[in-house]
Amino acid sequence: MDPITVIRSRTVVMPSSNIDTDQIIPARFLTTTTRAGLGSALFADWRYGPDGRPNPEFVLNRPESKGCQVLVAGRNIGCGSSREHAPWAMLDYGLRAVVSTEIADIFRSNSLKNGLLPVVVDEATHAWLVANPGAEVEIDLDATTITLPDGRAVRFPVESFARYCLMNGVDELGYLLSQAEAIAAYERRAR
Repeated sequence: MDPITVIRSRTVVMPSSNIDTDQIIPARFLTTTTRAGLGSALFADWRYGPDGRPNPEFVLNRPESKGCQVLVAGRNIGCGSSREHAPWAMLDYGLRAVVSTEIADIFRSNSLKNGLLPVVVDEATHAWLVANPGAEVEIDLDATTITLPDGRAVRFPVESFARYCLMNGVDELGYLLSQAEAIAAYERRAR
C-alpha cells in the first residue's frame, strides 16, 4: 500500500446520498480476491450502458474527471453490505480519498485498512465542494486537514493508529510484522 502524507488533486463530485457498496462495486465482480482490474468495474452499472459502452453522462466518464484522486460524495457513502472490494475498486481506479459528511462505518474501516482515506467534513465545507466540482484541494494527513482553494483549512477526524498505518504505507498485519523482534523479546521474557 502506498503511504499517504499529502494528496493534492482536483475533485470529482457525486452528490448522491446513500451510495451503497453494491453501487460502488456490483456483486457480480466480487469473485476475485485480487485488486488488479477492479477499477474498471467501479460504479459499473452507472458508468456503462446495457451494451457495455461508457455512459457519457456519468461523471467518471467525463474528460474533466480524468486524473482526479478525490471523490466528493453525498451523505452516507459506503452503506450496505461489507465488501472490501469497494475501496479496492476505488484505489485501482486511481482515487486516494473520499470526502463526505458521513461515511458508513464498515466502509470507512475497510478504506482505512486498504489505503483509501475517508475524510468527513462539516455541512458547509461539503456544500462548497459539491458546488465547485474540479476544485483543487490538498489533504494533509499529518495535519488532518483538507485545504480549499481559498486557503481555508478544515480539520477532519482520523483514528491515530489508522493514520500511522496510512502515513507509513502499512496495513495492520504489516504493522504487526514490523514488531516481530519486540514480540519475540516479550515471548522470551514471558517464559
